[in-house]
Amino acid sequence: MADQPGGFAWFELLTTDVAAAGAFYRKTIGWRLKDETTPELAYTVLRSGGTPVGGLMDLPEEGRRLGATPRWIGYVAVVDLEGTAAQVRHLGGTIFVPPTDTNIGRIAVVADPQKATFGLIEEPGYGRWKPGRIDEPGRVGWHELLAADRTVIFDFYRELFGWQKVDAQTDPADLYQLFSAGGQTVGGMLTKFPSVAQPSWLHYFNVDDIGAATKHISAGGGRILQGPIELPDGCWIARCLDPQGALFALQGGRGQTSIEPSSASEVGWSAKWGGMASHGRMVLPKPKR
Repeated sequence: MADQPGGFAWFELLTTDVAAAGAFYRKTIGWRLKDETTPELAYTVLRSGGTPVGGLMDLPEEGRRLGATPRWIGYVAVVDLEGTAAQVRHLGGTIFVPPTDTNIGRIAVVADPQKATFGLIEEPGYGRWKPGRIDEPGRVGWHELLAADRTVIFDFYRELFGWQKVDAQTDPADLYQLFSAGGQTVGGMLTKFPSVAQPSWLHYFNVDDIGAATKHISAGGGRILQGPIELPDGCWIARCLDPQGALFALQGGRGQTSIEPSSASEVGWSAKWGGMASHGRMVLPKPKR
């Protein structure tokens, strides 16, 4: 959990096959899995080294009946959960799960006015510790909002969390908006392409060797939707689907494993995407090689 309110602090995968998803991410990202099931809830904690970074659980039956599909949810740390949830509604967002006590702390699941889903978390059940560096393998190093219209959605997050716009070193302002939380540049926002059906948050998991990670994805039944793409700072990125259909992304260095870029995007993302995202990555520390 991050100590800084307003920053992403926990990541949770809701999936249709917990055992298969756990094995997939263990090989792809290198996370350790620990079963921390309680009588009320079956739950697996994902650890980077000795630090919990997220959780893995079954997609609830009610959600499946309503058409929900496997997905990652990023939780933003807040001081006043009830007040923040009320502000979400006041700013035009939606409350899917009202403030509730859970195994990971007191949480709510909400959506912004353009229906991108995210979580809020207060009083984390796993305690607080000094966050690792943003580029450490196994951590989540970048957060990207695929918005219906990124030119109008930023104000919602600024009012809710105090996020600030960050000027890029070049001029991608009409394409990609960087943002900071707690003074640290942690992500970007872009208007999604028509082929992306639903506005959503995309979280980038750090890996040491992008070639090895993408080979594990293909061997494990996942799909590479775009990439790997090399950015000007030497970092490589890829957008992916896990075997159950949850969207995620990777970023990392080029290790000893050969890299096999996909021939074309299966979902029609713009070929310019690598250039846009690079402006965000260039302001971050370089990943470990």
